[in-house]
Amino acid sequence: MDTLIFDHIDKLGRIVLTAAMIYVLIVVVTKVSGKRSTSQLNNFDWIVTVMIGSIGASTILLKEIPFIEGSASIVTLYLLQYAVTKYSSISPHFSRLILSEPRVVFYQGQFLPDAMRAERLTRQELESAMRSEDIKSFDEIEAIIFESDATLAIITKDSNKKDKEQHIGVSETLESVVH
Repeated sequence: MDTLIFDHIDKLGRIVLTAAMIYVLIVVVTKVSGKRSTSQLNNFDWIVTVMIGSIGASTILLKEIPFIEGSASIVTLYLLQYAVTKYSSISPHFSRLILSEPRVVFYQGQFLPDAMRAERLTRQELESAMRSEDIKSFDEIEAIIFESDATLAIITKDSNKKDKEQHIGVSETLESVVH
């Protein structure tokens, strides 16, 4: 019970110093690695981000993990993320293997139950996405697409055909539903 509030000044000093060093490391490595590491996350990016957070916290709190070892782990994850995303940007086959494809879950007034079930989405989640876009009725919607980054993209009916075709991949995704 002695250590519930405070253990020892040396331990506290180590935690504060390590937290500052890990913070600086993550800020610098994130800046060097580019926007990808802080963009809207797909499954792969999310996993790497959680791992980096876990390693950072472990390095800060556990005296058994020296700063250099924690730092090496964090830098290694950033390098692996860079390599995987770089290769996926030049190899469509690898990209399909590592990243999930967008899926249409609502199209022309119809819920697509198989797609919704496969993505484990509920009607309430689609309605929530509609509210955040200030859309009041499913009648206003041409399609709802569950994107690779787990966001719900809403294509409204009032968008003219030219606008829809300017959204990269939307035409192809919608065509795959129709046929």
